[in-house]
This record gives sequence, C-alpha cells and structure tokens, in this order.
Amino acid sequence: MQARDVMTTHVISVTPATRTRDAIELMLAHHLSGLPVLDEAGKLVGILSEGDFVRRSELGTEKHRSRFIAFILGPGRAAHDYTKSHARFVRGVMTEEVIAVSEDTSLSDLVALLEKHAIKRVPVMRGDELVGMVTRSDLLRALVAASRKREESMDDGAIKERILAELASEGWAPSSCIGVEVKDGAVDLTGTIFDARQRLALKVAVENTPGVKAVHDRLVWIDPGSGLVIDAPEENSDGNAAAS
Repeated sequence: MQARDVMTTHVISVTPATRTRDAIELMLAHHLSGLPVLDEAGKLVGILSEGDFVRRSELGTEKHRSRFIAFILGPGRAAHDYTKSHARFVRGVMTEEVIAVSEDTSLSDLVALLEKHAIKRVPVMRGDELVGMVTRSDLLRALVAASRKREESMDDGAIKERILAELASEGWAPSSCIGVEVKDGAVDLTGTIFDARQRLALKVAVENTPGVKAVHDRLVWIDPGSGLVIDAPEENSDGNAAAS
C-alpha cells in the first residue's frame, strides 16, 4: 500500500497569520492533533501540532533555564523559546522543518519516517502541492479495512494449506513438530513446542488466517533444559478465538 491509499484528502489548514487561539479551537473542534500551515499561495511552510503548545506562558510551563545553561546556549536559543511560548500567531509557534512524503511513498517507508522523527502525521505532496495528510488514525483505519478483507471465506482444506505454508515460512515455528486439523473453520493445533512463547505465536498465526473461526490449543511444551513436559493450558470458557 502507498500513501495515496490511506491519506485524508480533505485537509484543514491554517496560515502563518492565524491566531494561535483560533488554531487551537480549530484543532479541538475537528479532533485534530496537528495542522499544516500554508502561505497565501497555498505552499506548505510549516506544521502545527499539540506539542507546539506544551510550553506556553499562559500555562506557566515555559522553559526556565539556569544562567549557566542560558549562557552556553546563547541568546538566540532563549529568544526562540520566548517566541514559542508567547507568540499570538501561528508563525511564531509552528515547526518550519516539514517532513513530507509523495503519493507513491510506501506505507513501510512512511511508518519508518514517523518512527525515526517521532511524529504523528506527515503531509503528502504532489510536487509543491499539498494533496493529503497521513496520521496514525489513518493507519489504524487502513489496518481495520485490511483485517476485514482477510476475513474472506475459505474451505477447510484451503485454510489448512494456508496455515502450513505460513508456519513453514517462519523460522521460529517448529513446523515439523506441529499438527494442524481443520473442521468447519475450527483449527486443532497439536504437537510439540520447545519454548513457551511459541504457543502464542502459533495461535496468532492461525487466528490471522482467513476463514478461521476458532483455535483449539492442544500443544505440549517440552522444556529442553529440564525435559519437563507441560500440557496445553485449560482453554477459556469460550475455548476459542472468536471470529469477527
């Protein structure tokens, strides 16, 4: 998937001349954690986020540095901090260094950018034109849509083949020691595991297979160190992984 597949195209924005109070009220009214800042020509010149309002004089949260630290950092840094905490217009609060992506940026690369720069949103550009925004909420909506798509119906034989193929592709899965039987979408897992963490991973792999309605854990854990044999834990009252 690419940025164009998940981005929000109806983008609410502000200008550098927007009052900070108006920008905050806009964010609250539309349940937004950030806004792009566009100049009069529609060019993206900054990003405004909740984090830009954390250090504010109105809240008494502006930065107070020791004289020594202030001396080391110099007057420019102090002036910058003062502007951020006292500015009445977006131009003095916004972040000017904008990290953006193009429409064909893969979601993998996009998420890597979010993680690397510890940001929650990224503008999507077509040349110099802002055409959308991708936020964490957009990624969650895409995740739900992908999950629903995976719930397509499959017959028992196809389900078993899909599970076995998935386990064979994972290095952590002792596929040669695991038995899989499927009846009416309910999967019985039997066999031996040698690490307790494999139990949950195997169940997750099965639950993620389209068409699976329930998972019965009948795996036996053998501790390689002691040789202790531990049977499958008691299943929950519903005994299964409920289908969506």
